[in-house]
Amino acid sequence: MAFKLNSVVPWGRNMEEYKLMFRLNESDLSGKIAGFGDGPACFNCEMTEKGGSVTSFDPIYQFSKADIEKRIEEVRVIVMQQMSENMDNYVWKNIKNLDELEFTRMSAMRKFLSDYEKGKAEGRYIFHKLPNRLVYEDNYFDIGLSSHFLLMYTSLGYDFHIASMTEMLRVCKEIRIFPIVDLDANKTDLTQKVIDYFKKDFKVEIVKTEYEFQKGENKLLIIRK
Repeated sequence: MAFKLNSVVPWGRNMEEYKLMFRLNESDLSGKIAGFGDGPACFNCEMTEKGGSVTSFDPIYQFSKADIEKRIEEVRVIVMQQMSENMDNYVWKNIKNLDELEFTRMSAMRKFLSDYEKGKAEGRYIFHKLPNRLVYEDNYFDIGLSSHFLLMYTSLGYDFHIASMTEMLRVCKEIRIFPIVDLDANKTDLTQKVIDYFKKDFKVEIVKTEYEFQKGENKLLIIRK
């Protein structure tokens, strides 16, 4: 099935949010990092500016800067309207209100857009769809990150998640997935089934993070070799 941009809701996060979500310390940030489903986040851009090494993988990187920018503008008003109607579902701590939320998200996505074409040319933004095999050798990356994608979209199914995370673990020494709830911030059977599958051969840990925006969305899954 062809991947269509009009089915995507681009909503980017920044480096500070990544550090909180994934509990990234200075040692983590000094390694080779892979971001799966990074979309229009500016983590890659900010890390590159600081001399870090991040490679981002996402299906939207097949599209042009203009196409992605147009899609961001198309969904911005819709997303913000939905947020205003569901404010009680969120923790207004790190982000204080709707205006700050919109500013934070749009700032992150504009920074991504400013870096996108340069990053593509440098091989930092790569068009890729999980669970397809990557061109990288085993254990090429130190850490693989998945933000608001794996485990959240339960409709993708158990087999998709197992295959995707298996490929991530082939090229990464460890992977971190945030959050571990579904789109409504509910615990799911999928998460437990995935944990049961990988704990047979890997070290599996669930840790609490300092990042909680959607209520109940404050736990991180770490799988290490």
